[in-house]
Amino acid sequence: MWANEQALAAGLILLTGGIVAVAGQFKNWEFAAYAIAAGALICLLEYPRGKRKKGTTMERCGQQCMTSVVKAFGPLTRNYYIRSILLAGMAVPGGFLLATVLGTVCLGIASLIYLLAAIYGEEWRPLEARRQEKPRAAETIKRPPENPPPRPPVDARKKQADEVPVGGGRDNPITVTDEV
Repeated sequence: MWANEQALAAGLILLTGGIVAVAGQFKNWEFAAYAIAAGALICLLEYPRGKRKKGTTMERCGQQCMTSVVKAFGPLTRNYYIRSILLAGMAVPGGFLLATVLGTVCLGIASLIYLLAAIYGEEWRPLEARRQEKPRAAETIKRPPENPPPRPPVDARKKQADEVPVGGGRDNPITVTDEV
């Protein structure tokens, strides 16, 4: 998960640095053109999040179409060893231009994180979207409250229900007199 976030950010930084260098017509702008293409490819590869072994994973907006593209490449994109080598190789040309150095460093860090994840036996698994039905209001409300707030404790409610006379009224414990 960390490598995915790091690589996505690195791809965006590399893309941005490449655009700045090409627009500014820097010396060796060819490396910047490469950085634009590499950054875009990295962003497309890293956009879909993989499924965690434990817990839940939040899906990115619009991830489903990109997940099918990443799944189509099979072990090339699923294996973290291959991703690590691919990202490290894509980072090298960006190091020759100042505008893309930051993206290159971030990409190198992402490559190391992927290598560490691969050593621990992790691999990318597609995140299948689960459809959760929202519970209906009628099903969630078991029984609405009968007494207005503040409500007495549950034990007191049971006692009060037992004490109610058959006619439905309650006896006033305080005697009311009509003295003027």
